[in-house]
Amino acid sequence: MHISIAPEHDAFNIPFNYIVISPVRDEADHIAKTIASMAAQTILPQQWIIVDDGSTDGTSQILDHKTAGFAWITVVHRVDRGFRAAGSGVVEAFKDGLSYLTVSAWDYIVKLDGDLSFEPDYFERCLSEFLIDPCLGIVGGTVYTTGKHGLRVDSPGDPRFHVRGATKIYSRACWHDIEPLVPGPGWDTIDEVKANLYEWTTRTLPEARVVQHKPTGAAAGKWRDGVKNGQANYLTGYHPLFLLAKCVKRTFRKPYLLGAVALMYGYFFAYLERKPKLADETVVRYVRRHQISRLLLRPSIYD
Repeated sequence: MHISIAPEHDAFNIPFNYIVISPVRDEADHIAKTIASMAAQTILPQQWIIVDDGSTDGTSQILDHKTAGFAWITVVHRVDRGFRAAGSGVVEAFKDGLSYLTVSAWDYIVKLDGDLSFEPDYFERCLSEFLIDPCLGIVGGTVYTTGKHGLRVDSPGDPRFHVRGATKIYSRACWHDIEPLVPGPGWDTIDEVKANLYEWTTRTLPEARVVQHKPTGAAAGKWRDGVKNGQANYLTGYHPLFLLAKCVKRTFRKPYLLGAVALMYGYFFAYLERKPKLADETVVRYVRRHQISRLLLRPSIYD
């Protein structure tokens, strides 16, 4: 572990005091890109805590080597639990990272994945949005992946309020309203639904681009990732009719039919197992009310 000291920002007269926590596991092929992107930022974080969640592919060694010259980076190595815990593992590692925070005067907290690259002004662009919109609680850039024809938006059908879990920036006031993150699939929807419930706005910025070098769900495979998302929708409290409409829409996206079947299977399997919802009743009622409004073509957070 490296002792962290907040870097100086004398070159910038901008009140952006932010901290970053990155839960990573088996990112040996990509973590160096993320470190290089962060080190090149026009505004550096006060502290970046990278939590190595039991990697077995050489990620640990790369982290220790690549971050040795940066006093503002803290690397934490966790013991390998023996398996990848979808959703819960990420949140547990994030929570562990918080315990290593040495900076108290921060205004924004970031959850950032370890397979991303982004432009040097990425955080300056995103954080500037908080100055424009005082009601903004969560923001993040648009996630792209590489394909046969170059970069493409990874999940173009996401609702406007959704900010991808790979790159989330929370204002401190919003964070205090919604914390802690829920340890399980769907955590990155429950947080922003709660934020909207508390009258914060949440949005993804189309002009702030993040490249994700490992396709979403690559570690689990398309089927298992779809099932996981279906379970996440159930645990978040999605209305069955909204889930059905989502499956119909998903039928026309790659992988055709498979993604819709996996989504529905995951949702109803969680229902049959009577899995307890991760969202509290207030959040469930809120999200279902807006989902029904969306189905009836009325104003909602899904517009």
